[in-house]
Amino acid sequence: MERRNFIKNTLSTSLGASILPVGAFAYSKTSENKSKEYPYKLKYAPHIGMFKNLAGDDVLDQLNFMADQGFTAFEDNGMPHRSIKQQTEMAKVMEKRGMTMGVFVAHTIYWSEPNLTSGNLEKREEFLKEIKSAVEVAKRVNAKWVTVVPGFVDLRQEHGYQTAHVVESLKQAAAILEPHGIIMVLEPLNFRDHPGLFLSKSAQAYEICKAVGSPSCKILFDVYHQQITEGNLIPNIEASWDEIAYFQMGDNPGRKEPTTGEINYKNIFKYIHSKGFDGVLGMEHGNSIPGKEGELALIKAYQEVDQF
Repeated sequence: MERRNFIKNTLSTSLGASILPVGAFAYSKTSENKSKEYPYKLKYAPHIGMFKNLAGDDVLDQLNFMADQGFTAFEDNGMPHRSIKQQTEMAKVMEKRGMTMGVFVAHTIYWSEPNLTSGNLEKREEFLKEIKSAVEVAKRVNAKWVTVVPGFVDLRQEHGYQTAHVVESLKQAAAILEPHGIIMVLEPLNFRDHPGLFLSKSAQAYEICKAVGSPSCKILFDVYHQQITEGNLIPNIEASWDEIAYFQMGDNPGRKEPTTGEINYKNIFKYIHSKGFDGVLGMEHGNSIPGKEGELALIKAYQEVDQF
């Protein structure tokens, strides 16, 4: 029996054949299988830890496992906090396996006090300094997109003044990013999980991007957050399409993989694909089932919603 078939049969026996997705197999360092096992239509991007039970704890093994399953992108919010050595090693694996690097968080997010909304010059300078550092990380890992969250509302100022402060900070950040072809993507977050944050709706993000007026300032449309905040998903994606550069997802309720909640991801992905989107869709969610069984179920879910 061929080695790959043996592994498939073993997994089928131990975890249940019904849950085994097409092309899935256990990764090992000695595996010579470098083919794209499943031809996804879009660039879905897992993150470190999503397949740790099947691939092991080593981040490079996990990257290789993702590629072996057919995933052609990867994202890592915490990439700036990894050592330069590890960043470089991860970049080499992604380049070798043909994976596109997705977003990482470019700066300190203020979850409970105003920063960019306040107009405070010290907070602005702190933000711009971190944006400059993010450029170096992005170059190291071949990243085109970095996540920006403007932070908490300033209850002492009218909304219009806060917007003006945010726009000015983002204009200065865009001037840093533009020469390097890096795009900061603004992520609206929902009021339930992140109460009190300034940026919450797609139209608001669209307005800010238009005001900044830079190719380095676009929208990160997180389908999970926007389902909670405003719903009306495909019409809102359509309305803000020319300012969207990146997507993330998670089903609602629960923020787990597609098919576990109320969102019709098959139709959403069909629409995004029909628009010719060639960017990354970050899998920023948890696994609904623990262990290896849950990781295989997640792969199967993405194969299912990718059928359109």
